Amino acid sequence: MDKETQGVLYMVATPIGNLEDITLRALRVLREVDLIAAEDTRRSGILLSAYEIKTPMISLHEHNEKERSRVVLSRLRDGLSVAYVSDAGTPCVSDPGHHLVCVALANGIRVVPVPGASALPAALSVCGFDAEPFLFCGFLPPRQNRRRRFLEAVSDEEYTIIF
Repeated sequence: MDKETQGVLYMVATPIGNLEDITLRALRVLREVDLIAAEDTRRSGILLSAYEIKTPMISLHEHNEKERSRVVLSRLRDGLSVAYVSDAGTPCVSDPGHHLVCVALANGIRVVPVPGASALPAALSVCGFDAEPFLFCGFLPPRQNRRRRFLEAVSDEEYTIIF
């Protein structure tokens, strides 16, 4: 398919708590795309409703990502533009979206980040520790033994560590 006729996949950051933290660019993209794929349509629906955004929405989360990524890819190949939003924060950063991005890139689809609110710099700005250098580790392992081993492995680091 010709890149000129393909749609664009936007990875849109959403507020991490306060709905007013969304960017003007994110609001514009969410209004202008043909479809929004959301980790949880109920949560994203609250955001869209607050800003009177009527764009159609489908769910795309860890339990249906393979099937729904194919649906999104088909729409992108048809020339439609799609935005992906996770529940809060930036897709793919301790949130779903990685599989969708990989599928899009493997098929020559343009993927555009739409940055916004992020827990990482927010936490760094108020933690009282030196923010440079820092190490972002995402979520801690859920199982106690793995979590303990992980914390032991990073305990000697001379970085500010963010989880």
